[in-house]
Amino acid sequence: MKLVVAICRDEDAHRLSDALVAREFRVTRVATTGGFLKRGNTTLLTGVEADGVETVIETLRSALAQPTEPSRRRATIFVLDAAQYEQI
Repeated sequence: MKLVVAICRDEDAHRLSDALVAREFRVTRVATTGGFLKRGNTTLLTGVEADGVETVIETLRSALAQPTEPSRRRATIFVLDAAQYEQI
């Protein structure tokens, strides 16, 4: 099991989470703040089997296909090992 952590701009969060849910991924949104410029961000958390990681990343890329500012990054993605996953 992997945990995909995607940190994105607030204005992109709804589009990204909708794209993930449309592909039947579960996603949790957490409001966060960037450390350097103190801008509002959203962190999306998605638990997925290892073979689904690339699909999650491609879904995020596709949802961000329209760059508003070419020199500005739209998301930062981390993929972490999840030792345990439960739904209660």
